[in-house]
Amino acid sequence: MKELLRANDPTVIAFAQALLAGEDIECFEMDVHMSILDGSLGILPRRLMVADDDLIAARAAMRANGIDVTTDRD
Repeated sequence: MKELLRANDPTVIAFAQALLAGEDIECFEMDVHMSILDGSLGILPRRLMVADDDLIAARAAMRANGIDVTTDRD
């Protein structure tokens, strides 16, 4: 699995998941419960992961809908 997106904003993660579902790309959200460790402040980002084979298509879907994804985490 590869990291597609890292964000502190849960609405960005939810929007990205909906976009990926519309493209039939499966994703997995990591670090969902890490806010327990930081006192529920939401300062630790969540990561959205996709399969290696879906990474290029997922990045294209994100960029087409205005979500910034970085490519330096390969």
